[in-house]
Amino acid sequence: MMLHNALRTIDLARAAGISVQQVRNYEASGLLPPASRSKSGYRLYTQRHLAALTTARNMLAGYGWQRTPGIMNALHQGDLSAALTTIDQRHAELANKRHECEQTLAALHMLATQSTPAPSLRHPQALRVGEAARQVGVRVSALHFWEQQGLLQPKRDRSSRYRLYDEEQMSRLRVVALLREAGYPFKVIQAVLDEMAAGRPAKAIVAVEKRREELMRSSWACVESLVSFQGYVKEFCAPLL
Repeated sequence: MMLHNALRTIDLARAAGISVQQVRNYEASGLLPPASRSKSGYRLYTQRHLAALTTARNMLAGYGWQRTPGIMNALHQGDLSAALTTIDQRHAELANKRHECEQTLAALHMLATQSTPAPSLRHPQALRVGEAARQVGVRVSALHFWEQQGLLQPKRDRSSRYRLYDEEQMSRLRVVALLREAGYPFKVIQAVLDEMAAGRPAKAIVAVEKRREELMRSSWACVESLVSFQGYVKEFCAPLL
């Protein structure tokens, strides 16, 4: 299809292989720069709009609807630094989640190699619910809810009645947080925890390894989308560099 300097909404939709309504949704979300209007009031798009649309669709694969509008909005407002900050935040989040997966897998593999649980030679201090939530990166309300679902069984301080998370409960908590973030239902998570409690962590290992693979695919999607992002910035946002 030959593209003219000015594209109608239907032209842009056809060029991108999407519907007219999707084009309008993208523009409303800030994924496209503002469009000019014809004398009759119709939106007029340019090659930059088509490039922005292509870039945004690629970015969504790695950064999702939560971040991509902010990234593209920042570019269209001339703030490359803000766009890069949002991108860096996504990369840091993925790195942290992969690190959590690796830590959990290491603990599970250690458990898998033990025929009987090895007694701990140290007695780390049990954590209160706020500190336990902070270490795992979730809200305190999530821990309370998971406790209600039977996934966690923290002990209670005899005098204060505060919930206390010991080493075992923290291991359970990390697995629950990882699997819930990945979208696993409570029944599956309970089955994984039961396997861990029975000294058979194989199912837990499989679930966490699957989550690690999902995170790797998300990271790769980010890398692929940045090729389009870089090209768009160089061609249409050069003054920002």
